[in-house]
Amino acid sequence: MKKTKKKSLLKRFVAYYKPHRKLFAIDMICAFIISVFNLVYPFITKEIINNYVPNKLLESMLIGVFALLAFYFVKAVLNYILQYWGHLVGVRMQADMRSELFKHLQKLPFSYFDNNKTGVIMSRMTNDLFEISELAHHGPEDVFLSLVTIVGAFIMLALINVYLTLIVFAFIPLIVIYVMLMHKRMAKAFTECRVVQGEINADIESAISGIRVSRAYNSSAHESEKFERGNLNFVKAKSKQYKVMGEFFSSATFFLDFLYFVVLLGGGLFFYFGKIDAGEFTAFVLYISVLITPIRTLANIYEQIQNGATGFKRFCEIMDIETEQECENAVRPDRLTGDIVFDDVAFGYESEDGVKVISGFSMHVPAGKTIALVGPSGGGKTTICHLIPRFYEIDAGKITIDGYDLKELDRRALRDNIGLVQQDVFLFNGTIKENIAYGDFEASDEQIYEAAKKANIHDYIMQLPDGYDTQVGERGVKLSGGQKQRVSIARAFLKNPPILILDEATSALDNATEMLIQDALYKLSEGRTTIVVAHRLSTVKNADEIIVVTKNGIEERGSHEQLIQKGGIYKTLYDYQFKNA
Repeated sequence: MKKTKKKSLLKRFVAYYKPHRKLFAIDMICAFIISVFNLVYPFITKEIINNYVPNKLLESMLIGVFALLAFYFVKAVLNYILQYWGHLVGVRMQADMRSELFKHLQKLPFSYFDNNKTGVIMSRMTNDLFEISELAHHGPEDVFLSLVTIVGAFIMLALINVYLTLIVFAFIPLIVIYVMLMHKRMAKAFTECRVVQGEINADIESAISGIRVSRAYNSSAHESEKFERGNLNFVKAKSKQYKVMGEFFSSATFFLDFLYFVVLLGGGLFFYFGKIDAGEFTAFVLYISVLITPIRTLANIYEQIQNGATGFKRFCEIMDIETEQECENAVRPDRLTGDIVFDDVAFGYESEDGVKVISGFSMHVPAGKTIALVGPSGGGKTTICHLIPRFYEIDAGKITIDGYDLKELDRRALRDNIGLVQQDVFLFNGTIKENIAYGDFEASDEQIYEAAKKANIHDYIMQLPDGYDTQVGERGVKLSGGQKQRVSIARAFLKNPPILILDEATSALDNATEMLIQDALYKLSEGRTTIVVAHRLSTVKNADEIIVVTKNGIEERGSHEQLIQKGGIYKTLYDYQFKNA
């Protein structure tokens, strides 16, 4: 969903210069002075040829050439400022955009991440922003320097001979028209290439993350084949891009070389008929060299402008996606009791078929009770858990907690009251202590240790050389599945929320470890609303109520004993799991 009010891309881009306008102004002043210096050299050359040398004015000639040398020294300093401070402007703007983009990503709905690959998002945060940074520095500087030089050269040439100047400049609009005609083709080619590059980054990210699975199933050849397909698409897109660029630059170079031809032909004829003298002819040729340099710069920078403009457009595409919206007068309760009601709820993930995961779903979870959701895969049990913290917006119906409609609750306040332990545990690249502290960043070390003890992971941590400061690696790769699960459970202990959601929380634990931790989970669930999703039915026997959920909705509900006596779906699942016990 896009924001309805959008500034033009140019206005939005310029706005990022404002915090760095002083540094940018210095950059532009230096560029202007360099342009003026570039215009002085042909003028002094003309004076030396026409005046100082013929009239043997040695002192004036020495003053002129040493003045040029002084200009070159000053120009070197100014170029240093352009290269150093100018790039700083671009880097700082890039940092501002990256920070803004990261904060925006933190607020986007979960559906965005369901539909977009991690590698593509990473490409936008790295490659695209780098291109924008280069454009932010070189774009205004080179364009400004080139325009000043072109205007200055026109004035100086007109002072020599206005008619010859008009003849030469009559060909410049042809170059401008050609660039405008090529703009659309190049923009399309650059955008296609950027999209393909993002897809390759996504494939690489996926392949590296799943390297252990790939090796285990000897599927390296398959991954290589999949990567090569993407790589081939990249080559095709890049080839198309360079084909358009080749057409553009070869034609632009011809136009620039043609200007030399016009100057030599026209200037030679003007000199032959006595309209200009030798010094003026020489100065004219030199000024054309000065003139061609900025035109060539504008032609060469066009690729950078296209890359930067394409990157900024893709940056704005993400920034224009609506974040999770809050109710205007959102309620922010300090602590909820956890009375949860699903009233005729319907929900389906964004897809072309529009199939609902749950439809007409109603359920009441009394405060302080433990409710277990069981049943075949695909019934929507995990989806139900994701709707309670409002990770997704429901399509119909109503969900309330303590009588508050979820849509009226502030998301942050809501999620502060919910602890979530999932089957697919994600640990951040950092220490064990940092990962447990996600439950409460204000917690003391003692509180973190106590939470780890309750999750039955403290003793293991203390055996490690670095203890709680042990690095877990990317996605917690240095820990076993059970250890990662227990770190995740420790987070929930530390958070101490009134509502607890355990989505296959003990699925990665062996039988011995499961027995050790079940008591802790029972203690954790005491006095708080607990929703347990489990396929292993031994973990939910003591729940206050067990609800059997299938694609058709709630099929059965009751205590363990009641459902066994009923002899329905639950009993069938239970008997199947324990038939060999």
